[in-house]
Amino acid sequence: MIRLSFPEIIDRHLACHGLHQGLSWGWIATIWLAHILSQGDHRKLPVQAWVKQAQETLMRITGIEVCEMDFTDDRLTTLLRRLSKPETWQVIETDMGRNILRVYELEPKVVRLDPTTISGYHKGGEDSLFEYGHSKDDPTLRQVKAMVAALDPLGLPLVTQVVAGSQADDPLYIPAVDQVLQIIEGTGMLFVGDSKMSALGIRAYVHHLKQHYLCPLTLTGNTAEDMEKWIQAGNEGTKDLQSVYVEDDKGERKLLAEGYTFERSHNAEVNGEAVEWTERVFVVRSESYRRVLLNGLEKRLEHATTRLQALTPAPGRGKRQIREESDLIEAAQAILEEHKVEGLLTYTFERQEKHQTKYIGRGRSGPDRPTREIVTVRYQITTIIRQEEAISDIQKTFGWRAYATNAPTEQLSLEQAVLTYRDEWLIERGFHRLKGAPLSLTPLFVKRDDQVVGLTNLLSIAVRLLTLLEFVVRCKLKQAQEKLVGLLPQNPKKGIDNPTTERLLKQFDNITLTIVHLPDRIIRHITPLTPVQTRILQLCGLSPEIYSSLGEN
Repeated sequence: MIRLSFPEIIDRHLACHGLHQGLSWGWIATIWLAHILSQGDHRKLPVQAWVKQAQETLMRITGIEVCEMDFTDDRLTTLLRRLSKPETWQVIETDMGRNILRVYELEPKVVRLDPTTISGYHKGGEDSLFEYGHSKDDPTLRQVKAMVAALDPLGLPLVTQVVAGSQADDPLYIPAVDQVLQIIEGTGMLFVGDSKMSALGIRAYVHHLKQHYLCPLTLTGNTAEDMEKWIQAGNEGTKDLQSVYVEDDKGERKLLAEGYTFERSHNAEVNGEAVEWTERVFVVRSESYRRVLLNGLEKRLEHATTRLQALTPAPGRGKRQIREESDLIEAAQAILEEHKVEGLLTYTFERQEKHQTKYIGRGRSGPDRPTREIVTVRYQITTIIRQEEAISDIQKTFGWRAYATNAPTEQLSLEQAVLTYRDEWLIERGFHRLKGAPLSLTPLFVKRDDQVVGLTNLLSIAVRLLTLLEFVVRCKLKQAQEKLVGLLPQNPKKGIDNPTTERLLKQFDNITLTIVHLPDRIIRHITPLTPVQTRILQLCGLSPEIYSSLGEN
């Protein structure tokens, strides 16, 4: 954080009041982030006690006077409130982004855009950020939404925008693109997003800025109709399919996808100006996705068959029978719809009658005693038939997806497009860090909207730090063709060249600083660093003296 001038950047935009005493807002934020990253706890309450017990360490590292009263709940609340103001946060984020690119000499070429949701047990209300909306986490809870722009290949967040949880995703892309371009100057950037980015207005806007886009086309409107023709052309061989291969861990080539490309023209209006451009459409069949859908269909067919057979069990104790034809048809149709196999399975059934003669009234039987006939009706499914032709037709559509781009062929071929979009997990990994361990934004331990926004912004800085540390160590290991040994508890002798930041930090759990106060002197002692710990510091570009100096008397 010091190397990236985080304290100075925050101080530049969060000026202290004339009566403010103690640490500046930049140093308060920096030390709080150190607490969050080392303790895995974003709550405000434990920070003051942590600073008190680590006071001497913090003072030696920072070279400034550190007081626990700078980290009271009230002061941290004020920091979050100031970080929540959009105009303030935007300039802080812009300065941080530019500084990261400069310090680490990053060459930005691809930026990924994607929103995520953060759920919580909040009441919501008028003008509240916490609203119900589409969520992959827990649709029963209110949520806020965060739009993130991350730099490839690190997955490094550049932009974070927090909005109400009920807001649609489409309007979030253009402001995020604008803010990214305040950090990264130039043209020809490739913005990668999901299908919600494929709205024509968004694509036209990106092209108008002389930038490039890559996104899957959503299956609505004309695209849904056109997709059937595009798939048919790929299956029938009227288009030559290009294969894309990747190498697995064993060095073997594996088919990743097949597809073809065609061009089409578009025109739209951006800020009152007519925009015309030509885009390429990649019609691609993913092999792994196709297999997943094939297996899913087979399981649905099996489950539907089993449930249809169970509808009409043989007569017996506790075996409920279907007595009406309409009831059988309704129950069977519900099963087919539930498993989404309508038209893929058909069935036949028969009406079975059981005739039973009974005497009327009491008494012994006799030739003249009146009788009545009881007819019991039940319906039995006799056969369940797989419609193989219909199944084959739907299987041919599996795995196909269309992607659109305005990037030239020399910059983005079909193979490059497939491989680029395949790395969508890079931005998702940042979401997992933000919402899960070690930052644990979910659940939120703040209630007010300004605190929610401020904390989300602060933790987005923590995601940047985790990403950068990992990036630096992995790059240096690959440059030296070296592997770190001792990071895997289950296999301590195995070396890896792609350690996560969490694994690296875990190696320092057992270090201890002991301070003994005697009448005439103070004695400090630190546990010696292991070779692995020393090497990690070196890979991070840090001198082991940063640690050893803490034990100097």
